[in-house]
Amino acid sequence: MNFTRLIDTNAPRAVILIRVVVGWVFLSEGIQKFLYPAENGAGRFARIGIPSPDVMGPFVGVVEILCGALILFGLLTRLASIPLIIDMLVAILSTKIPILLGHGFWGFSLRTLPYYGFWGMFHEARTDFAMLLGSIFLLIVGGGLWSIDARLSSDRSRALRR
Repeated sequence: MNFTRLIDTNAPRAVILIRVVVGWVFLSEGIQKFLYPAENGAGRFARIGIPSPDVMGPFVGVVEILCGALILFGLLTRLASIPLIIDMLVAILSTKIPILLGHGFWGFSLRTLPYYGFWGMFHEARTDFAMLLGSIFLLIVGGGLWSIDARLSSDRSRALRR
């Protein structure tokens, strides 16, 4: 995939609404992994059963900050959405599948909740699913017409026509 195809977008301006919510949630969650590491970073990763939590907590925090900011600004939107899709798939696998099953799964622990099973998992996963689908949407359509990607793409296409 060449650079032009990576940033090219004809999606409507309204895509900025999806970019703002997806970018802001990931950016803020990434920052909180550093502000509150015991609750949201390495400490939480250790409780869940994520391997090497002291490495993975800060690593995921940096990925969420960087990719969240890129999506917020609409710069390299498609590329930035890929690590966030992976992030959400791991979050669902490591935290929501145990809730669905009602017990630990593949070394991932089950936290205490009022109820488990299908409805418990869907309640707990609402933000995860929204961020996963929002990130997939941005991978498909790009940053939209109100993005740095659109600006770079139009500048590049004008330069190539000369």
